[in-house]
Amino acid sequence: MHRTSSILLLFALLLFGMLSSAHASIANAPGANLEVSLITYGPGETYWERFGHDAIELRDSASGEAINFNYGVFDFNESNFFVNFARGRMHYLMDAAPSTLDESDYVTAGRSVTRQRLALDADQAAALRDFLLWNLRPENAGYNYDYYVDNCTTRVRDALDKALGGVLKTQLSARTGGMTYRQQTARLMSAQPWLMLVLDLGLGPYADQPLNAWQESFLPMVLQTQMRDVRIDSGHGALQPLLQDEQLLSPNRLDVPPPSAPDLRLPLALGGVLIAMLIVATRRWWPTGYALLGTLYLLPAGLVGVLLLALWTLTSHHSAWANANLLLFNPLAFALLPTLWRARRGQAAGRFIDGVIALQLLAGLAAVLLHLLPGVVQQNQPWLLLALPCWIALAWSLRRTG
Repeated sequence: MHRTSSILLLFALLLFGMLSSAHASIANAPGANLEVSLITYGPGETYWERFGHDAIELRDSASGEAINFNYGVFDFNESNFFVNFARGRMHYLMDAAPSTLDESDYVTAGRSVTRQRLALDADQAAALRDFLLWNLRPENAGYNYDYYVDNCTTRVRDALDKALGGVLKTQLSARTGGMTYRQQTARLMSAQPWLMLVLDLGLGPYADQPLNAWQESFLPMVLQTQMRDVRIDSGHGALQPLLQDEQLLSPNRLDVPPPSAPDLRLPLALGGVLIAMLIVATRRWWPTGYALLGTLYLLPAGLVGVLLLALWTLTSHHSAWANANLLLFNPLAFALLPTLWRARRGQAAGRFIDGVIALQLLAGLAAVLLHLLPGVVQQNQPWLLLALPCWIALAWSLRRTG
């Protein structure tokens, strides 16, 4: 949904200066001459492009000048970029560029480009133009990015809603959404399975709340679809479609994301059963292999727990807060590692480790009960199905003395 460019920002600031001059048609065109369109770009191949992107196009019908305004600029070279990214404090910027220049990169990359011309009246178009030019000023261009509620698409959506007097929010909020944040994330990231799994593991209950169409329009393609059903006042006491026409400017040449999120329950359940069976088998017939296999489970489990705890307590990634997967993957796993290696020589766990094992089994039981309680939101069944067989097998094997 975004792109990196410090050069584009500089260009945007220079463009703002040009648009403010006497001969700049977009800045000075009467509202009746301004055509407003939503430009939607399909998903790209790089992970940060998987969600798609969009922009608002303003076109002067008299001169033909067209400018795209978008909110998707970030800079890897920004001071402490990766530290701020890890902490959930991401700084994004708005920029603007001639439409043909803005769209050419997406066409070259094989991403679809669609223009939806919107039926804003002269006053609404002029108000939108004035807001976008104000927003483009250096002191107004930056904002704190949030994946789901304040991103490059929600900013475009909100700018259009502001110009339309709140019509978009009123109508979209009354419609139910099709998927949750988790489902949309998994669907769009399914081309990178390992990254999809990491994101699914790290998302907490926030990502599973039911969404209305307004909330789900954090995605460019969803907003594009929703615009087709919005109705506005025609000015004559009747309603008319907001969308005047829709044109595919460039077709998609990349793999299309699936229409629904993949179901992770069966593959992760099979993975959990397989690991558990290998733990039991190697404990009986290959003690060194058992210790290695157990380490390959416990070490990542402990590290994941540390990461989940840090995301909840030390960052602003609220979509990762209160993650019930902490009951399944947590730092208790580290305490079992020495006992695991002693177990290969036939030594049973001591009292302290007995307590750790019991505590972890109780945590797993709590995770199951928490999931079954009415009103519980977080959908972490795949991780329950993966972790529980592994913990049961480890608990049995660490208590076994022969």
